[in-house]
Amino acid sequence: LGSNSIETNSQTEWTDVQKKIIPWKNSTPNLDLELAFQGRAAKLGKSNSRLIVVASLIDKPTNLGGLCRTSEIFGASALVVGSLHYMQDKQFQHLSVSAEQWLPIIEVKPSQLVDYLQQKKTEGYTIIGVEQTAKSFDLTEYCFPEKSLLLLGNEHEGIPANLIHQLDVCVEIPQQGIIRSLNVHVSGALLIWEYTRQQVIKQRQQK
Repeated sequence: LGSNSIETNSQTEWTDVQKKIIPWKNSTPNLDLELAFQGRAAKLGKSNSRLIVVASLIDKPTNLGGLCRTSEIFGASALVVGSLHYMQDKQFQHLSVSAEQWLPIIEVKPSQLVDYLQQKKTEGYTIIGVEQTAKSFDLTEYCFPEKSLLLLGNEHEGIPANLIHQLDVCVEIPQQGIIRSLNVHVSGALLIWEYTRQQVIKQRQQK
């Protein structure tokens, strides 16, 4: 067989392709891309998700950018940050890849968190901390309420004591390795996904 035949056979065997859209690599978006963005924007505020991700204690733009991207992908209802200025940071933008344009972002400074969490409690939200404590629940055994607020700790200090007292529950991620802590973006992503997985299952059961 000649080289052309080999190339043809290789091409016919490869049938799977990527489906993801990469908007930041298109300097002049085509019509399909614009329609996809319009459809996504139309869904803002109309998602079935009632998950609020609170990242006000996080101060690294890379972690915030990654959380923004994860929250948008899995349809969180909002991301709370300590300052909206983070969204102008190049490192944030590099990780978020425009997710901040399609996800509601709320500014709540760390000093305002106690009042904010108390307000959300009155609105029926369960305040969930990602933290290892004596009474924390294993993530694999925890059932997320529909109205869940996920509070993530600072990269170094975690969740401070005054905010631990505001939590309804602490959830920890089971670990097997010697290193006993995960990057805060990774921790947040695991809980965001588990909330999403449970809600998807619940919606399927209701149909």
